[in-house]
Amino acid sequence: MLFRALILACTTLLFTSGAAAQNNPDWYAPQKPFHIAGNLYYVGSRDLASYLITTPQGDILINSNFERSVPQIRKSVEELGFHFSDIKILLISHAHIDHAAGSSAIKKLTGAQYMVMDADVPVIESGGRNDFAYAHSADMHFPPTKVDRILHDGSQVRLGGTVLVAHLTPGHTKGCTTWTMKVTESGKTYNVVIIGSPNINPGYKLVNNKQYPQIAQDYEKTFRVLKSLPCDIFLGAHGSYFDLQEKLPRMKPGAPNPFIDPEGYKTYVAQHEEMFQKELAKQTRQKT
Repeated sequence: MLFRALILACTTLLFTSGAAAQNNPDWYAPQKPFHIAGNLYYVGSRDLASYLITTPQGDILINSNFERSVPQIRKSVEELGFHFSDIKILLISHAHIDHAAGSSAIKKLTGAQYMVMDADVPVIESGGRNDFAYAHSADMHFPPTKVDRILHDGSQVRLGGTVLVAHLTPGHTKGCTTWTMKVTESGKTYNVVIIGSPNINPGYKLVNNKQYPQIAQDYEKTFRVLKSLPCDIFLGAHGSYFDLQEKLPRMKPGAPNPFIDPEGYKTYVAQHEEMFQKELAKQTRQKT
């Protein structure tokens, strides 16, 4: 809990500017890939999460991260004994440079079908150049990438018996997506939730935002959705969301899986909803 409190205290520093954000060393530091549960694996860096879901008909990758992250993701996939070329579907959590900039390269390397939530498609296909917050921030732009399938709230992505559900959890981006799926481990079935992001970046206007008028209402929708999702295995777009580095040392043979953390999920969502409400109240007061 102390670790989560420290992360919460630092949350507003994550995007002080595009350039500063990209200098976060944990976003690039290698992380030994590992098995989470069932057919779900972690192949990201120390903090930028990327997930591999394996199936008999090919694999699914969630989050391409930065352009420079692609060789690291590929190495992690291969270190686990899988083939990078077997990735048939590429998904993202949301249309920001740290989760989607590597998508163009991964499509070229694997031929994967790129599937993105409808409201994030214009941002992806413009390389961030029409993002409501970062359209004029060149250091937050990335290679434009053609989307092969446009997803909608509740869309299902199916491959080889695995089903992922795309839940629209907007605000952080207009098409921010939280992914859910089920995995089976040792005869038990678990609900997996991979949170897109509930964070309010510095500079985000929750009141009188001409580029995104309904942003506050969208954040409210996000918290309603997150609170409604059954969660056993708590994951997210950043390792810091779910205390990755704190939990990893507890991944030992015969020990309880530390990523099975329904209470941690509830606490995380409640804390971030409180942060949102406080920021909304603050901005509302400033406008009156």
